[in-house]
Amino acid sequence: MSDQDLSSTIEDHALEQVPASARQGWLALSWNTAGIVTTLVQLFLGALVTFVAGFKIAIMAGLLVTVCGSLLGWACGHVAYRSGLSSTVMSRYYGFGQKGSIISSLIFAFMIIGFLALENALLYQGFLFYFNLADTLTTRIIIYGLLSVAWVFLTAYGFALVARVSSVTLVLFLFVIAYITYVVVSGVSHSAGDLTSYGSQFPTEVLKGMGIDSDVSKFIFCVNVLIGSAGALALVDADLGRYARSSRDIGIAALIGNLMMDILMLGLGGIIMYAGIPALIDFYMNTGGMTREAAEKATLQSPDSIAAAFIVFGGGIGALLMVLAQGKAQVINTYSASLSLSNLFDAFNWRPGRLVFVIFANLIGLLMLYGQILALVNSWITMLGVLTTAFAGVIVADFFIVRGLFKGGEAEISKAAEMVNWAGVATAISAVLISHYVLNSYIPVEFFSTLLICLVMYPVLRLTVFKPSTEFQRAFSKF
Repeated sequence: MSDQDLSSTIEDHALEQVPASARQGWLALSWNTAGIVTTLVQLFLGALVTFVAGFKIAIMAGLLVTVCGSLLGWACGHVAYRSGLSSTVMSRYYGFGQKGSIISSLIFAFMIIGFLALENALLYQGFLFYFNLADTLTTRIIIYGLLSVAWVFLTAYGFALVARVSSVTLVLFLFVIAYITYVVVSGVSHSAGDLTSYGSQFPTEVLKGMGIDSDVSKFIFCVNVLIGSAGALALVDADLGRYARSSRDIGIAALIGNLMMDILMLGLGGIIMYAGIPALIDFYMNTGGMTREAAEKATLQSPDSIAAAFIVFGGGIGALLMVLAQGKAQVINTYSASLSLSNLFDAFNWRPGRLVFVIFANLIGLLMLYGQILALVNSWITMLGVLTTAFAGVIVADFFIVRGLFKGGEAEISKAAEMVNWAGVATAISAVLISHYVLNSYIPVEFFSTLLICLVMYPVLRLTVFKPSTEFQRAFSKF
């Protein structure tokens, strides 16, 4: 491979349209949409919602989120397929403008790098548990350093390598998790019906403390926990959709990603923890010297407990599952982070190349581990879900509603985008504030209110108050 070809491979069309010759089918895209969601975090969320609401209610909530997430993911992916651009770059032309896209880049970069840091921390805790290591500065430098080097190397060479890594690790992950599920389930006396029909596992007083006092409130809780990832996954679908050969390809990939996240991972997380919790409690009591009450609390305290559970259940195989689950997701997290950072700094006319931002994303992720930023990401998970939904909602409203109202409505990517699309900026900010602070007591699932506000408010503002000032002014003047 020549130096020019290598440079082009590394750059990976970060700031330009993906050519037709580089487009891929649904299978290549699906390795990534499925790979980024098949993580220990998603297994933890599956165990959490099934233990709060019961298995059946949690699965019904998962089905609703799958439908909503798949539709939004397809819509964003379709725009990316038509434009050939990543999520943050296409927001320049659809919804935000060149400088306005700084907002979308900051939101997405903060969230995706936050996940990169969170999942690095989860891997680190798993390694400490498995190898019985002390949490020292030297241990942190070695483990976090090796992880970061791995993510940089596996992401540096663009979409082709990312897809290859995801395909291999996803297949291995599915085999390993199937084996561990068999080991856990075969060791207990529960029937298949018991494992897929158990009710809430938390005491009534605990549920009331969470504001849950009925099946409806259980369902709403599950949807809120699960749907925060839908907006984020939709933007990842866009980053991958720019490589799609057709709208159908990214639609299938978006559906597969949501099915894996909200049905498979949810169900397996619930089944494995329900069947394995007695053994896990005994382990904590016998090796950690915990009381039964403390051991019960530790089993579902955080995603760390899921990593510990798989190591307890599967030993070395469980540790392998942990690495496979988090590794493939980290590669895609780093990849999407590099694209959002590329657009962010390009808006300030700094273009050092995507490889620089691959490294930069991992450095920021490491800094998050040693400050209060990671805690901020944790506390802002719900808000970040609303922000990414607003970002995706404005893009969808611009492409499908506003530009669908007149001929030739697709953005001319070859021409410069307008500086700031104030309709998109105002809509995104308003949607977040109204859904999170005004309507939250009336519409408890903020995803829906955020998306609805974007689909209504943006077209109104764009066609009246904030008409475009560049290439589309003539088209809009017809109204």
